[in-house]
Amino acid sequence: MADSSTLLVEPAAPTLSGPLRFIRYAFMPNRLRYCGSDDNSTLFGYGIEGVVDGGLSPLLRRFTGALPYLQLIARSNNIADPFDIRVVEAYWLGNELLDGVEVRQLYDSLLERFGKQLQGRTRDLVLGKAPAGAQPHHSFHVLDVHSRVGDLGHTLATLEGCRVSWGLVKQCDGPDLVVERQPLVLQEGKLVLGAAVIERALRRVDGRGFAEQAQPGDWVSLHWGWACEVLTERERKNLERYTRRHLAIANQTI
Repeated sequence: MADSSTLLVEPAAPTLSGPLRFIRYAFMPNRLRYCGSDDNSTLFGYGIEGVVDGGLSPLLRRFTGALPYLQLIARSNNIADPFDIRVVEAYWLGNELLDGVEVRQLYDSLLERFGKQLQGRTRDLVLGKAPAGAQPHHSFHVLDVHSRVGDLGHTLATLEGCRVSWGLVKQCDGPDLVVERQPLVLQEGKLVLGAAVIERALRRVDGRGFAEQAQPGDWVSLHWGWACEVLTERERKNLERYTRRHLAIANQTI
């Protein structure tokens, strides 16, 4: 097995489309009214039923925080659809498509989005993350962009809830999973992954969810306390790899 520094690549499961996988991660922040449309039940229904039709695209395009990153990843890799499953995976978890985005492309995208919104040192700080090695991964947006341009503030609890993390399932308990995961902590003024703790994560709403097959010993992705899906070892390693990368970049300017 490759070590944790190796970027592992394997084809995505053919039974799941990009839009449906996007819903798995977007559902809970949308339910909490942090992003996306106001029709959370419809979004959830699409994800549960596995339906992709003309009504889904307008809902997904309301996720204006994620969409520009998806478009950038797709454009940089000559992929027509920003909701292609490879692009969706690259943004939420990380894969080789991120390496196809050049520094200048990310810089220009950030400048177009935030150049007029940000001023002074904050503007320079955000734009400077591209040459510092940032990539259009969700962890970068959480740690270095949204914390400065969003409405949720820059608290440790917000960063912790908003980032996609990974947890080892210890027990299945009705609508919850009991998981072991590493939380974000401040250590000597820097953000690091702390010692593993046992927590509960929600896996069902109204008796349904996207991680129903999770069993003790599985890894699951977590977003705002929600179990998004069961991860393969490749996916977990990639998520950890890109999270650690962007923690290091964020710590340069904390």
